[in-house]
Amino acid sequence: MEESLTTSESVSVSNWLITLIITAIPFIGFIMLFVWAFGDGSHPSKANWAKAMLLMFFVVIGFYLFIAIIFGVGMLGLFSTSQSY
Repeated sequence: MEESLTTSESVSVSNWLITLIITAIPFIGFIMLFVWAFGDGSHPSKANWAKAMLLMFFVVIGFYLFIAIIFGVGMLGLFSTSQSY
């Protein structure tokens, strides 16, 4: 399959600034990442950026959960063996 290269207008600096401000809003920003990543009306570079941000978000959340589970198991083991006063 041959992929055609299309020339499209680049996203302006003001558009990126508005995008970053919107993503800084806690719940709305997360929803907008899904809209930009999988919606039909967004610019291809913004869609790729949103997909990368979502992937990074889920990787970081997974890492934090892994660390929390390891820390929780360690603390549980520490407290369960130190009950002989």
